Amino acid sequence: MTSPQSTDFGDSQATVGDDLPRHVAIIMDGNNRWARARGLSGVRGHRAGVEAVRAVIRRAAERGIETLTLFAFSSENWKRPEAEVGALMELFLMALKREVKKLHEHDIRLSIIGDQRAFSSAIQKHIARAEALTVDNGGMHLVIAANYGGRWDIARAARRLGERVAAGELETDEIDERALDGEVCLAGDAPVDLCIRTSGEQRLSNFLLWQMAYAELYFTPLLWPDFDGEAFDAAIDDFRRRQRRFGMTDEQIEAQGA
Repeated sequence: MTSPQSTDFGDSQATVGDDLPRHVAIIMDGNNRWARARGLSGVRGHRAGVEAVRAVIRRAAERGIETLTLFAFSSENWKRPEAEVGALMELFLMALKREVKKLHEHDIRLSIIGDQRAFSSAIQKHIARAEALTVDNGGMHLVIAANYGGRWDIARAARRLGERVAAGELETDEIDERALDGEVCLAGDAPVDLCIRTSGEQRLSNFLLWQMAYAELYFTPLLWPDFDGEAFDAAIDDFRRRQRRFGMTDEQIEAQGA
């Protein structure tokens, strides 16, 4: 729980216990439904969602999570109404301007994954500045997936391996899971242990498909703006009650713990 001495983003130097997930990924869903239920515009829902982001970053840092990846904008979200997409881009830019200094002060490293070529030059510039400012921070790794798709990620990794083969740096028979794993986004981070999705939907929506091969999935009916630190704790507690087998039998798992 929150310590009386905790700062805005908690203690980013906390220690991860053996039964806690090292990497938590969240599909933040339900901003529009939250707004409609209150007779508000979709933009108001997304603004409320920003507050939930702050609360979850704070709690994840307090709990000692190593990597927190948030699905902010998928490659499919460009199909949404133009006004909504424009508002989302404005919020993204505003967050890059206002929040990064706080992250840096609390030793949190920020990375943005996804195809950035579709973003405005202003957003690309602020992404580069934010990543450069926090690159040497040793606390929690906060990852924002924006214009990201799991299939895009895998295809890009395959293309990079092909380029290495063409350059004579790699033989085709050297291409295996480990080689591909080294080319996808977040190659240096632990695989996703826990994926949380809000709003009651129960699908991955093309998110971190490679990185979530053995992730535990947690679905909650809470709409994203209602998801707070206590809700995050509930997801972590559920994860801690699960037995992760990774293809082994119960007997093998028990023998490991002996």
